[in-house]
Amino acid sequence: MSNVPADLRYAKSHEWVCVADGLATVGITDHAQHELTDVVFVELPAVGRKVRAGETCAVVESVKTASDIYSPVGGEVVAVNDGLPMNPALVNTAPFGEGWFFKVKLSSPADVDALLSADDYRAQIEG
Repeated sequence: MSNVPADLRYAKSHEWVCVADGLATVGITDHAQHELTDVVFVELPAVGRKVRAGETCAVVESVKTASDIYSPVGGEVVAVNDGLPMNPALVNTAPFGEGWFFKVKLSSPADVDALLSADDYRAQIEG
């Protein structure tokens, strides 16, 4: 069974969001990294890029497949996890910690309200 932290919000496309002080930190869920298996490459968005909720903005490649990563919220990318391209395995070993992808300065807090709760996400992946 996948780890689904209760204090995060989730996109149906398996990204998680942690919001603090108008900044949304984005990564992929434990369930998603399990499905991908061993992550070998991560392409992150450029700092300063404007993203819309649901827009493709990063790519993750595993030994099995390549997958698009979507921004669950709209805003401006203000930081990326510089350690990820050098150590993409962090996505597998710490998906909710050191394996985060990027941070977005929220343009609309309503985007967060549209995301799934932990219980709703758990129901999606276990259903």
